Formats: sequence, C-alpha cells, structure tokens
Amino acid sequence: MYSALKCDMFSILKETDASRQCMDDNNYRKDMCASYFLNYKNCRKFWHTIMLQRRRDGVKPDMPTAEEREKILKSREGIPY
Repeated sequence: MYSALKCDMFSILKETDASRQCMDDNNYRKDMCASYFLNYKNCRKFWHTIMLQRRRDGVKPDMPTAEEREKILKSREGIPY
C-alpha cells in the first residue's frame, strides 16, 4: 500500500508543489491560489481514474510507472487537466 501511495503522490508532485508555493507567496490567502487548487484536484482525479481503470483491467501496478505516465500524457497531446 505504501509504495502505491508513494507512486500516486509522485504523479501529482508538480501540482502539489505549485499550490504550496502559491500559498507561501500569497501569505496563505486561499482565494489567490484557487486555480492551483483546481489544477491539483483535476490532476488527482485524472490519475485516480487511470488507476481505477488499470485495476479493473488487471494491470499491475495500479498506478502507471513514470515512463507509462509520460506515454499517457503524450498520447493525450499534453497535460489533460
């Protein structure tokens, strides 16, 4: 379970860092960072959907590896969130 969580978190690391940086830069005013929060939420939802589909299809590991994530994003012509 831990390794799956770690892999899952890696896929949204960029969005997590961006939202935290926005909060730091704007003195923790959440209203100033709404777009970052929305991007984080959409990113997490996207990869969660991918993970659930892989689980239904019996693909292991549930969360794609870094190389697979890159291929998925390229096949969708960039970041879909």
